[in-house]
Amino acid sequence: MIVMINGAAHEVADGMTVAQAVSTLTVATTGVAVAVNDEVVMRSAWETTALSDSDRVEVLTAVQGG
Repeated sequence: MIVMINGAAHEVADGMTVAQAVSTLTVATTGVAVAVNDEVVMRSAWETTALSDSDRVEVLTAVQGG
């Protein structure tokens, strides 16, 4: 299936979870937020939230600096 992750099309396996999508972009374990189709997904639900074809996923990481 094809999902959009941070604006880029990715071909992924059926049933990919939010947690798996996040791990393709970052190894960060803190400071990461995810929205699927403009709805924030709580971190506690990442492992159980499966993506569907054509979903739009935004993975945001906090950056420190000035």
